[in-house]
Amino acid sequence: MAKFYRKLAVLAKIETVYGTDAVPTGVANAIQLNNATITPLAGDQASRDLMLPYLGQQGVILVGTYAQMSGQVEIAGAGAAGDVPGYGVLLRACGLAETVTAATDVQYDPISAAFEAVTLYFNHDGRRHILLGARGNVSIDLTPKQIPHFTFTFTGMLGTIADSALPSVDYTAFQIPVPVNKANTTLSLHGISSIAESLQLDLANQVEPRFLIGDENIQLVDRNPSGTAVVEAQALGTVNWFSIAQAQTRGVLAAQHGTVAGNIVKFGAPAVSIGRPTEGQTQKIINFSLPLMLNTDAGDDELKITVM
Repeated sequence: MAKFYRKLAVLAKIETVYGTDAVPTGVANAIQLNNATITPLAGDQASRDLMLPYLGQQGVILVGTYAQMSGQVEIAGAGAAGDVPGYGVLLRACGLAETVTAATDVQYDPISAAFEAVTLYFNHDGRRHILLGARGNVSIDLTPKQIPHFTFTFTGMLGTIADSALPSVDYTAFQIPVPVNKANTTLSLHGISSIAESLQLDLANQVEPRFLIGDENIQLVDRNPSGTAVVEAQALGTVNWFSIAQAQTRGVLAAQHGTVAGNIVKFGAPAVSIGRPTEGQTQKIINFSLPLMLNTDAGDDELKITVM
């Protein structure tokens, strides 16, 4: 019987014991994704390289096998200020700590220890892949006339691959997004309100599968947050991105998407420096592409995501 590509259920739940199946359910742990993909058997291979009296293929042995999953989640709020968004579990597994302030907001901040991990179920029309001890990376895309997205990429220890019926799922934790535009989205960079063609941010986590004698795990070993802002050119008297880049001056980035409580997401970075600006054009209007380096200020504060 044919398997249908668009029939997919992804479940995610934080593990209390690393690498032990947290048993997510469709009712409590469903993740609403698009552009989802899986690499079922990632890893390396070892060639036997036997020296024999004849030539020919000898095959390989698969070693250090793990699985990878990626997908996009629409950037939107949680339905009410202080509610945890449905994608919060994924942010936690990307090295971000979750702080809930009742009836106010939920904040996600980088950490440098005690990283959490998730169990992921990727059920593609009845074929279920289980990833254990999964950790990952998240990037952010705000482009006008588009639905904004988080893009997640996870690496996990290989669990089972088996036939399993698609679960019943509850997506009520995921809100309908609003498009990126003047009415819904604002951006300030170095204190300047910017007319922007796009903003892209990347936590840039380095995630490493570790296969050793006595232990196998997925480690989050580093991060190097960065991004790109494409902004409409302004008079140098208003903002001189060239001198800011040359001086490596650090300034604040503040972006907000959404205007109604329960469907607002903010992105903040306190110490952003600018790389080498490049000039371009869109619709014959001059723009600058600004490489962004999201630096630490007091530590573990390069990027804050606030859901309100």
